[in-house]
Amino acid sequence: MEKNKAMLEVTNLGISFGGLRAVDELSMKIDQGSLVGLIGPNGAGKTTVFNMLTGVYRPTDGGIRLDGQNLVGKKPHEICRLGVARTFQNIRLFAAQSVLDNVKAALHNRVTYSLAESMLHLGSYRKKEKQMDAEALRILSLFGLDSSAKDLASNLPYGKQRKLEIARALATDPKLLLLDEPAAGMNPNETRELMETISLVRKEYGVTILLIEHDMKLVQGICEYLYVLNFGRLLTEGEPKDVLNNPEVITAYLGD
Repeated sequence: MEKNKAMLEVTNLGISFGGLRAVDELSMKIDQGSLVGLIGPNGAGKTTVFNMLTGVYRPTDGGIRLDGQNLVGKKPHEICRLGVARTFQNIRLFAAQSVLDNVKAALHNRVTYSLAESMLHLGSYRKKEKQMDAEALRILSLFGLDSSAKDLASNLPYGKQRKLEIARALATDPKLLLLDEPAAGMNPNETRELMETISLVRKEYGVTILLIEHDMKLVQGICEYLYVLNFGRLLTEGEPKDVLNNPEVITAYLGD
């Protein structure tokens, strides 16, 4: 894939809920392999944007293209198969399943069985299961979670649950990884580890990352470019050092 090719193009994107205009005329261009932040005060419309990118909401108007392919009108599972994965502001793991099985569930996006294979546990089924075990453990090792593979997801400390959710998203083999407030609820040490993990994921997998985050140290530490939403509209965009010193951005966060 050529350098600086747009992985995600959002053009004049908007959505209305009744008489409320939640997002209005948003345009973004995110290059392949980049790490970009979408920031703004609470209620700015950031998660609504993620919901449109992943097919949870259908835009009222505007366009979304992933690697040149139109996403508008596609269902969430179709968009996932095309290469978009996400995490959520509130952790959504399979709490009663093992750490390993949480990642393997996402690997089924890549590995499929026939009805006969799954029912009869044929040799091909066992071979694919072993392959998935190995791949899941490889992904978990990247996050330092391989030693917890047999533990229940619900028994992991909070910071590791956050990492597991990112690992599960990565297991779908995405082109674009959407992280919704990955540092929410983390202490400073956990946040620092998370920054290192996100940077490592990008380096190892070459995945394009768009993240929503309120922790400005994390944003400044890893993001190359920022888009700022306020009341559903794009307030400004640019490099972090310029955006975070912009008086309009400061006012949007702190009020007049």
